[in-house]
Amino acid sequence: MIQSRHAKIPATIVTGFLGAGKTSLIRNLLESANGQRLAIIVNEFGDIGVDGELLAECGSEACGEDDIVELANGCICCTVVDDFLPAMTALLERDQPPEHIIVETSGLALPKPLVRAFGWPEVRTRVTVDGVVAVVDCHAVAEGRFADDVDTLDHDAPLAELFADQLACADMVILNKTDLVAHATLHAVRGEVEAGVRGGAVKVVPAVSAIVPAQVVFGIGAAAENDLDARPSHHDDEGEHNHDDFNSFHVALGPVISPQALTDRLRIIAAAHDIYRIKGFVAVDGRDMRLVVQGVGDRFQHYYDRDWTPDEVRQGQFVVIGAQGMDRDAISAAIRA
Repeated sequence: MIQSRHAKIPATIVTGFLGAGKTSLIRNLLESANGQRLAIIVNEFGDIGVDGELLAECGSEACGEDDIVELANGCICCTVVDDFLPAMTALLERDQPPEHIIVETSGLALPKPLVRAFGWPEVRTRVTVDGVVAVVDCHAVAEGRFADDVDTLDHDAPLAELFADQLACADMVILNKTDLVAHATLHAVRGEVEAGVRGGAVKVVPAVSAIVPAQVVFGIGAAAENDLDARPSHHDDEGEHNHDDFNSFHVALGPVISPQALTDRLRIIAAAHDIYRIKGFVAVDGRDMRLVVQGVGDRFQHYYDRDWTPDEVRQGQFVVIGAQGMDRDAISAAIRA
């Protein structure tokens, strides 16, 4: 795809709660990009860039390691001036700028402030928000994880607002993990999602493992930076958005013997504490490959992604994201046990 010298570069903002499948969606987009030159800006709430490294290791010709920019240890919706705008400017000043830019927000980011950033003079003349894509975990919605019921989920009211804001800002919703729910449940979840989006113009696309081709996601043509008023947010009247309800930290651990025993232990830990997400890399005794472990709620998966390189220290690293006030010391000790 060849762009006019004066055409704006389209950008896709991928939003969605922790563990919904944002990184999986982007990996699938890379595989179906049909030769487009892509760049990706990845935001991590924690201080270890797990998602960026997973994308860099996917081996796609559409996007090399130099085309992936990581913004770690913060939320992109709160660090637009300090982090996002410099990253975007650097991409645009390349001898060969990207033909399409993908921005993956952290799972705790509000999309609207990021869309607003595309209205900055340094950006708006050269880039347009082609679409805001919200990835939704059907199973998590079905479990009521985002329910706005302070009597039963006393720390989840901020999650309900975050979920509502992500839907209200979206031009497309990917209903991911549809294979994990029954047909009737999927119908109910779809109804809940459709009630939260902005009318009939928003496409709702069911998916398994976030497999949606680039031809579906790219080319929405929303120019979202021009219709911010049509994208309501619970935080429109706030002078500055903060994440006081959430916290993250990382845990280092040595090689493990059994991946299954580790994930079983993590599942128990997540259930016992206010943990929303655990993800990271682990060394396994007797194996030369690095183990990826990811979990949201009580659902965990693990797989080997690549060999450890000779210059790497074979030490595991986990990012733990959860409610403010979670017992960091107890959680760290339990993970290392």
